Amino acid sequence: QVQLVESGGGLVQAGGSLRLSCAASGSTFGITANGWYRQAPGKQREVVAVISSGGSTTYADSVKGRFTISRDNAKNTVYLQMNSLKPEDTAVYYCNAHHRWLGDQWGQGTQVTVSS
Repeated sequence: QVQLVESGGGLVQAGGSLRLSCAASGSTFGITANGWYRQAPGKQREVVAVISSGGSTTYADSVKGRFTISRDNAKNTVYLQMNSLKPEDTAVYYCNAHHRWLGDQWGQGTQVTVSS
């Protein structure tokens, strides 16, 4: 199994920044991609950003130019730098790891609240 632990969420004013971290442990050698997803109240979970094992990245249109996903392989940690935050970014953010044998693994989620 893979354990994912998120940190870095909190309350921030619109226009501010936060950096989320996701530390992975366990069978990390089989991870082929990492991603950040979010779920706002009453809405479905949606993808925010994904980084492949090769380092290529993709972003939701709503966060392009504001969010950056990165990974530190030595620390088995994935980051999501969030700048120019908007109230509509308020959600629970989940770390995801896609494992070639174990499938999708999820963290427990971290709350991000952006006040107007």
